[in-house]
Amino acid sequence: MSVRHGGTRSMGAGILRSPEISRGKDCMSQVPRIAVVEDEEALSVLLRYNLEAEGYQVDTMLRGDEAEIALRESVPDLLILDWMLPGVSGIELCRRLRQRPETERLPIIMLTARGEESERVRGLSVGADDYVVKPFSTPELLARVKAMLRRANPSILSHVLKVGDLLLDRQQHRVYRKEKEVHLGPTEFRLLEYFMMSPGRVFSRSQLLDGVWGPDIYVDDRTVDVHVGRLRKVINVGRAADSIRTVRGAGYSFG
Repeated sequence: MSVRHGGTRSMGAGILRSPEISRGKDCMSQVPRIAVVEDEEALSVLLRYNLEAEGYQVDTMLRGDEAEIALRESVPDLLILDWMLPGVSGIELCRRLRQRPETERLPIIMLTARGEESERVRGLSVGADDYVVKPFSTPELLARVKAMLRRANPSILSHVLKVGDLLLDRQQHRVYRKEKEVHLGPTEFRLLEYFMMSPGRVFSRSQLLDGVWGPDIYVDDRTVDVHVGRLRKVINVGRAADSIRTVRGAGYSFG
């Protein structure tokens, strides 16, 4: 039995992706995906952790040139972009994104240590929608993210996730199966929510620990098995098949 130590996940150069969302016919979840391009690893980790805690999918990138390539392949719902980046600067990347039809309306929040009015004007003039000066308040940034997402696409912040006959209401903190309420403990609720954000995806125990408990919590890997077992007992009542599949040597999959 392995014991998982606290601390953040290592972040080498490149792109780190949160679990993708399955958009099959039985899935009504629409979780906003946010791309963070920030070369300060400590800040990147902090942003990722806080955004994921708010329920967003998060892709993190450390270089402007890598971000430009990634954003050609897949456009997120919002971009948090640092001004000073290796490869391609944030200000130049913002300018290029505004020239492409696919990203001309992409909501962009620019992060920078440059607080002068002339620099703010410059950032906004190349196409940034908002401008946040470092050091900044994390709650304030999260509020700006939410407000910008709401303005860009009012339907994207839906508080309801639905997979098959299960419906999870994030605002009311309630779960229903075929319109009948299912009672879960707080940890099982968060675990089910995490599963329902990416139905069909196989999660390792480590991924579930990071996503549900957080990267800095000192817990044993066995904790995941215990709570998955409790969740199974509740949502599988009367079912012929298990909603949560154990994938030997890999982890768990839901839906």
